[in-house]
Parts: sequence; C-alpha cells; structure tokens
Amino acid sequence: METAIFETALGQFGIGWTDAGVARVQLPGEQTDALSARINRDGAVPGEPNRAVVAVIDLIEDYADGIEVSFAAVVLDLRGVPAFHAKAYALLRELGWGQTTSYGALARALGDVTLSRAVGQAMGANPMPLLIPCHRVLASNGKPGGFSAPGGALSKLRMLALEGVSVGAPAGQLGFGF
Repeated sequence: METAIFETALGQFGIGWTDAGVARVQLPGEQTDALSARINRDGAVPGEPNRAVVAVIDLIEDYADGIEVSFAAVVLDLRGVPAFHAKAYALLRELGWGQTTSYGALARALGDVTLSRAVGQAMGANPMPLLIPCHRVLASNGKPGGFSAPGGALSKLRMLALEGVSVGAPAGQLGFGF
C-alpha cells in the first residue's frame, strides 16, 4: 500500500491506496508525525498518487471547502474487511451529502434491528471514514453517537454541520436553523 498526506481546509488528511482502490483514509486531528505513523502502519509506504487517487484527494479537498461532493463512485479496496462490515459500508455509501440514518435503521436494512451493535462496531472499524460516511450514522434519539476518528463526536458534529445537518433533528432530515 502507498500513502500520502495532504492539506485541506479542515487540516491534514491521510490516504492509502493499492492497485485495487483506496484502502485507508485518516481524518484530520493528529500532529503530522502521528498521522504519518498511522497512515503508514502495517508496511504501507509514502508514494506518488496516481490519477485516480489525485481525483479522490481533489474530492476530499472540495468536501473540506464545504462543496457538496459524492464519494459513491470512488473505488475502494475492501480486502480483509469482514463480510458484514462490507455490506453495512455498501448501504451506507448510498447516503448522500446531508443525509443521515441511525444505527437501528441501518441494522433493519441489513435484515435485523438487533444488529445495531454490530453496525456500531462496523462503523468503529471503518478504514475509510468520509468515503464510507460513518459520520452520517446517528443514535436512535438523533444524538451523534460514537465516532472513533480523531476528535471523536466533536469531529462528527463538525462534518455533519459542514453538510448542513443539525444534530438533534430526526435522522434523515436536515435542520434549517430558523
């Protein structure tokens, strides 16, 4: 796996890719040395992004600038991801800018509302936050729920606010602030 670190309006992101697609994303919130260590773990090495990866970096930079983008067409390398997680990620990738769901709703869509905890575990293990938009999954009460990326739930709230989502509004609805 090759990696790169790049600046955005939100801070430094890390991205890792293979010949099969994007395999890793690190959100801002860590010092450069810590971000570099995290993105380059397990034998990954810094590399020169190819055209496809540059296009993804451009999308992330646009997102950080508050421009509505879609990551749905980005090719992901999900090798090594458990099958249940991959199914949850595929459903989640169908959500667009400013759309939210709940852990329970995602579990129901996967066939059983009792899978809510397993959905939460899948979100916590997400190797590509933002590209797989786990920040768009809320608790059933409309509160943010957990977020394992740097900055925790505060980062999740910032990402949702960037998309125009007022947390506390029912999942799937936008808050318009008036």
